Amino acid sequence: MGSNPRTAIHGARAIIHHPEKAAFVLAASPWADAPADGPDAGSTGGAVIPVYREVVTDLLTPLSAFLRVDRDPSEPAYLLESVEGGEKWGRYSFIGIAPRELVRTRGHEVSITTKGREQRFRADDPLHVVTKRSARFTPVLAESHPRFFGGLVGYLGYDMVRFIEDLPERATRDLPIWDSALIDAGIVIALDSLRQRARVICPVQVTPGADPSALWEQARAAIDTVVARLRTPEAVPSPGIELDPLEVDPPVNVEGPEFQKMVERAREYIAAGDCIQVVLSRRFEIPTGRTKPFDLYRALRLTNPSPYMFFMRFPEYALVGASPELLVRRQGDVAEVRPIAGTRRRGSDPAHDVAIEAELRADPKEIAEHVMLVDLGRNDLGRIAIPGTVKVREQMVVERYSHVMHLVSQVEARLRPGTSTEDVIRATFPAGTLSGAPKVRAMQIIEELEPNGRGVYGGAAGYLGYGGNLDLAIAIRSVLAMPDRLYVQTGAGVVYDSDPARELEETREKARGVLTAIRLAREALGP
Repeated sequence: MGSNPRTAIHGARAIIHHPEKAAFVLAASPWADAPADGPDAGSTGGAVIPVYREVVTDLLTPLSAFLRVDRDPSEPAYLLESVEGGEKWGRYSFIGIAPRELVRTRGHEVSITTKGREQRFRADDPLHVVTKRSARFTPVLAESHPRFFGGLVGYLGYDMVRFIEDLPERATRDLPIWDSALIDAGIVIALDSLRQRARVICPVQVTPGADPSALWEQARAAIDTVVARLRTPEAVPSPGIELDPLEVDPPVNVEGPEFQKMVERAREYIAAGDCIQVVLSRRFEIPTGRTKPFDLYRALRLTNPSPYMFFMRFPEYALVGASPELLVRRQGDVAEVRPIAGTRRRGSDPAHDVAIEAELRADPKEIAEHVMLVDLGRNDLGRIAIPGTVKVREQMVVERYSHVMHLVSQVEARLRPGTSTEDVIRATFPAGTLSGAPKVRAMQIIEELEPNGRGVYGGAAGYLGYGGNLDLAIAIRSVLAMPDRLYVQTGAGVVYDSDPARELEETREKARGVLTAIRLAREALGP
């Protein structure tokens, strides 16, 4: 958004002596002047046009940028970051503030809050409602922007699968949370670590009857306010010591002996031919004390840097995570999944790591489980792909994280024309690595054996972008931060030759990194 006029451009409504504004008005006017169904038959509600300013950010980190612009802790907001392969920081980070809409669902109930006003209604298929909210607007003048410049950011909890598959509901749903919650931010900051610049973006939604000139001025004012905040030093939280120590073995909803019985029961189902694998989980519970959700996020990114790191704040709670695993990514007409199966605890030194990696690669049980889940990913994508385009791009590579290492593969496919965001989610949700195979029978067994509903765990967290791009991580290695309790849930994949004691230990290993972060947030980063 430059400030110097250059040449007069004839817009649909006026002669404007500001080139960026003129370009915006020219692009917006057909949508503003159109009838309610938009200027073409494919429109669902209008256009979204990203207005932006670019600023130098060589002295800022995503954390400090968030602290500078996040002025109202009662408002929904988010921060998304990435570490590729557990070792290299990703290029883009995204901050979302100034929410224009909050979309939440619980069972068949849908809540949509717009500018502080909440509307609630019943929907036969809330997943359809959620995905349609992200598809209402057609991106215009967005080609030069990162793959995400606005849309819905949040989570789809595990129980959203009930609108994809017909499952019994036996587990007690004891957590007072929404099945899904997503934020449409009025300001999105895309931080580019390579160029050391940030785009402060206002994704302007243009609907019939709107005044493009007024929309542009409002966007420019909002962006200028945020740019000024980015240039104002933040108040950095001072280090402190949390008085309440974290228990070495926090309470769980399923104690060790009972979990091992669950594993044995799952093995009986497998032996009977009901399924090949079932992923069983248990939930750790820790008093919140004075621990703040953003301190948890700071600690988690220090102790467990991962490909999908997210801080998502909602009115009643926050979701903080560092997930290693992609559920599904869609960019243009290409979709990919990246199954992880096969886990070992990291070694004490590099040589020990190499030895453990070799042992992991040679473990027949881990290899069989991994191949099965790669096949499941291929089948999922095959439901929406052009025939013959499903390919395994990487197979059984080892990725190392702070406390564990994993076997990882990558599967991608070209999508059939007309494939929607909803189609992609329905084909891949939930991940086979968090349910089992075959998926539906495995989920029925999970419903029988796990005593409590999973909530967010095993669902997805990420974005549904304007224009159909989406990037969703599996909701694992995360903390559900309630006002009085912190919840951490981990699982283990059970196959026929599983050792119940080993599967129990795997749930502990996977929780260890997150529990370490909670301890750090209490002891070093808290107030």
